[in-house]
Amino acid sequence: MSETLEMVQAAVETGEGVAKFGPDQPLRLDSGAKLEGFQIAYNTYGVLNADRTNAVLVCHALTGDQHVASLHPTTGKPGWWSRVIGPGRPLDPANYFVICANVIGGCMGSTGPSSLNPATGECWGLAFPVITIPDMVRAQAMLIDQLGIETLFSVVGGSMGGMQVLQWAADYPERSFSFISIAAAARHSAQNIAFHEVGRQAIMADPDWRGGDYATQGLRPEKGLAVARMAAHITYLSEAALQRKFGRELQRDGLSWGFDADFQVESYLRYQGASFVDRFDANSYLYITRAMDYFDLAAQHGGVLAQAFSGAKDKRFCVLSFTSDWLYPTPEARTVVRALNAAGARASFVEIQSDKGHDAFLLDEPVMDQALSGFLMSAAVSRGLCL
Repeated sequence: MSETLEMVQAAVETGEGVAKFGPDQPLRLDSGAKLEGFQIAYNTYGVLNADRTNAVLVCHALTGDQHVASLHPTTGKPGWWSRVIGPGRPLDPANYFVICANVIGGCMGSTGPSSLNPATGECWGLAFPVITIPDMVRAQAMLIDQLGIETLFSVVGGSMGGMQVLQWAADYPERSFSFISIAAAARHSAQNIAFHEVGRQAIMADPDWRGGDYATQGLRPEKGLAVARMAAHITYLSEAALQRKFGRELQRDGLSWGFDADFQVESYLRYQGASFVDRFDANSYLYITRAMDYFDLAAQHGGVLAQAFSGAKDKRFCVLSFTSDWLYPTPEARTVVRALNAAGARASFVEIQSDKGHDAFLLDEPVMDQALSGFLMSAAVSRGLCL
């Protein structure tokens, strides 16, 4: 994988689409509400084969979007998983028809709080109904139906994307041949809920948030959203990664004896916060973090996680974790694997040695690439998929 990401992306043909669902096709939500007249923005890479058996759905994480392997239209940066999707990579568009959709509640073309409310003609804001991970998956299933695909070859995702993978396996086991969950868990922990609450409170404390009605007033709670991003970004890294990248290195010679960014790690976090507000909506951040907090797959099935996978007995699973991921640590992944084994599913598990923290699944991790390639190739042989 010596090519630059830009060169790889130039070789990948990207299809962009928006699937629209009218009032006759409402999305029924776990809250009891229903969303009418919604849409899902998505990108595709590669070509769907004649048998329609090579489609792979990639599910994105909290701050991701559908631009998984193509330049982001706002930032101009490479897609967030270009290291995995591209020529010669585990998900090679020459072999697979890769689909990635912006989740419901998002802010990159799918219906969310920044979309227009058809009832008022103004942005939904906090009038948008609360959504869950199952709601996101339900909408994705409707997209797959509209694309004319009966069965996916695989559903793949990391972090919140991995949660969606597990939800797919629970709700639509017959709709995919295999499932790959990376750096994820079957429920959100109290610690993770706490970090999300800090971020939400930062946004809501910004005077420009205006009770969630900032869009109609031409404002954006940029400071609050930036702080939320800074706090969350710390959880994506590890102490070893922070020490290796920054340590206690100063930004300039000597201390400022004030509250400027004296340390490089401070400057880095400020940059992460400032750049994030240009591509993400504050209300979407509230809604999506809340969806993650509500996620508890076992609770959806009488408190028994294995019961969630009862319909996936003959399916193939690959579960990956990273040794330095303290956001979704390896014991959480092992819990999923034990539940899969108890349900009679075929589960492979790999714990990858890495000091890069939770974000390792987005970075250059050769062992992850090898595990993905090996699992996908084995599944393809079993499926009778000619690559």
